[in-house]
Amino acid sequence: MKHAPLRPILLVEDSPVDAEMTVDALRQAHLVNPIVHVEDGVDCLDWLYARGSFEGRPGGDPVVVLLDIKMPRMNGLDVLKQMRADERFRHLPVVILSSSREETDLARSWDLGVNAYVIKPVDVGQFFQAVHTLGQFWAVLNQSPEQV
Repeated sequence: MKHAPLRPILLVEDSPVDAEMTVDALRQAHLVNPIVHVEDGVDCLDWLYARGSFEGRPGGDPVVVLLDIKMPRMNGLDVLKQMRADERFRHLPVVILSSSREETDLARSWDLGVNAYVIKPVDVGQFFQAVHTLGQFWAVLNQSPEQV
């Protein structure tokens, strides 16, 4: 019996260092899902809708979107707002992974329907632990609520 391909984790992060640390932490959590990395909100939406440079990409939605807030071209909150306005992405799990501790960012994220908000610690060990825990959570869940 042939299994469906694993849905990817979509990582939206403009910092190459943070992206590399996130990927490393997810791999240490023994996730086998492919990880797709894009660098800003515009590319995130282009990837989700398979348009622009992502036209013709393999189909399917990600299992989760790990979304930074502070990015060039389009920030994470604007991406989240657009995703939640679209029936297709309304229930797609989104985790904000940001260094922002601003109350307005936290409140707006929850108001827009984020599933979790993880503050990126400055300490690399804490960051790895936070992403590792997040990775274990999604590995266990690994499907959106309407599929359960």
